[in-house]
Amino acid sequence: MTGKEKLINALNHIEGPVPFDLGASGVTGIHCLALERLRDYYGLEKRIITVSEPYQMLGKVDDDLREAIGISTTPLWGPYNMFGSKEGDNMEWKTPWGQTVLFPANLGLFEDNDYVYVHAEGDKSFPPAGKMPKSGYFFDSIIRQDGEIDDDELILDDNLEEFGPIDNETLSYIKNAKENLNPQYGVLGSFGGTGLGDIALVVGPMLKNPKGIRDIEEWYMSTIIRTDFISEIFTKQVEIALKNLKLLWESIGETIQVIYICGTDFGTQNAPFCSAEQFRNLWGPHYRKINDWIHENTSWKTFKHCCGSIMPLIGEFIDVGFDIINPVQWSAKNMDAKVIKREFGKHLTFWGGGVDTQKTLQFGTPGEVTKQVLEMCEIFGKGGGFVFNTVHNVQATVPVENLAAMTEALKKYNSI
Repeated sequence: MTGKEKLINALNHIEGPVPFDLGASGVTGIHCLALERLRDYYGLEKRIITVSEPYQMLGKVDDDLREAIGISTTPLWGPYNMFGSKEGDNMEWKTPWGQTVLFPANLGLFEDNDYVYVHAEGDKSFPPAGKMPKSGYFFDSIIRQDGEIDDDELILDDNLEEFGPIDNETLSYIKNAKENLNPQYGVLGSFGGTGLGDIALVVGPMLKNPKGIRDIEEWYMSTIIRTDFISEIFTKQVEIALKNLKLLWESIGETIQVIYICGTDFGTQNAPFCSAEQFRNLWGPHYRKINDWIHENTSWKTFKHCCGSIMPLIGEFIDVGFDIINPVQWSAKNMDAKVIKREFGKHLTFWGGGVDTQKTLQFGTPGEVTKQVLEMCEIFGKGGGFVFNTVHNVQATVPVENLAAMTEALKKYNSI
C-alpha cells in the first residue's frame, strides 16, 4: 500500500497498516538537529537541513527519509512562515548549538551575547518579533502589545490584521507546490486563517507592529471578561476564512486529504483551562461553521490540534465537526489511552499519541520506546482511525537510537 492509501484507510476507520506522519505539519514535525541525526543514522546523503518552520526550528523532511523509515505523509503549506516572511532564498546559518542549517534569509536575523533575534517580514525598522536563547533550540515570540488595554478603545480590526482575503500570488504558490507533490503520499494542507485564538498566533509573530490584544495573559483573561469582543473577532475571522477555503478548494481540490484547522490549546497537564460550557458558547459555533462548510463542500477531513488534559472537551470537538485530534497527549492527567479510544474512537481519528515525548522518547531506553510504540499501536490501531506520530514535535536532543527504535517498532507492528 502507498502512504496515501494507508492514510485514507485510517481516516475512514478501516483497520490495516498504520500510516506514519513525520513532518507534514507544524505540530507533527521534527527539530532540525534531530532530523540531521536521524538522516545520518540511516546512512542517507549528507546535506544541510532546511528549516521549514523557523519558529520551532523544524526541519524539512525529504522523500529519501520518507522512503527509508516508512513515512506516509507530506505537507502542502502556503508561502508564509510564522514570522510573516515569504518562502524565498535561504542562507547558511550556524546555530547556537553548532549545526549549520539553511534558514530563511529574509527574517532580519541578528545575534547578541545572549539571544538570536528575528524580525517579522525581516523588517528591522520595527522591534524583533522572536528571540532564541543561546542555550535554547527554538524561538519564543516577543510580546509587543502597546500598553494596557482600554476597553473603551478596543478596535475589532486590530485583532484581525493578520487575516484577510487570500491573494492570487498565494494561490499561485500553492498551485505550483501541489504539482511537485509525490502522489504516493497522503497530503496534509496547512494554509492558515482558521486558528481561533491560537496563542502562538495571537501575539502576532508575523506582524511588524501588532495592535490590539496581543499579550498572552490579557488574551486568556479576555476570553472571560471580553467574551463578546472575542466572539466578534472569531465571527469576522470565520467570514474571511470561508471565502478563502472556497478559493483553496477550487485551486487544489482533492490534492489534500486533510486540512489543518486550528492549533488552539485548551488543556494544561492536569485539566482543561476552560469548561465544556465555555467552549460550547465561545469557540463552538465558529468551529462548527468552518467544519460544516468543509464537510458540505469538500472531501477534506478537518484536523484539530490540542495538547494537554482535555477529556471533557473531546466530545465537544466531535460535536462541532472535527474529524481528527492531535497530539493525543495520553500522558496528561485523566487521559487514559484505552478510555479515549473506547469512548471516542468511532468518531475521531487519533493523529499522534504513538509515543510520549516528555519522558519515554527523550529519556527512556530504546527498549522502552519499542514497548510503548507497540502498546499504543495496539490500542489506537484497532478498527483504524490512527495515524502514528509522536505526542507533539520531536525535540532537538532526543537520542537518535530512540528515534530509530520508534520507527522500527512501527514497522514491526505493521508487519504483524
